[in-house]
Amino acid sequence: MSETKKMPGKKTQMANITINIPKIYDRNIEKLKKLKIVPSRSEAVRLALKEFLQREYSRNLEILGFFQEEEESI
Repeated sequence: MSETKKMPGKKTQMANITINIPKIYDRNIEKLKKLKIVPSRSEAVRLALKEFLQREYSRNLEILGFFQEEEESI
């Protein structure tokens, strides 16, 4: 699991969303939590989404400003 370095006092703004996932995904996320690979369901989904976006859209993410907030908080 990779961590983003943050300056003290600065937090990444989050949007609260609701999603429906297959039960098998949830069971596997729970296994990852038990193994301490991810601390929470939310973090597991964030990591999966980030990896998907980087893999599928890596050429366009910089143009779209995807990493702008992350870079500013380092």
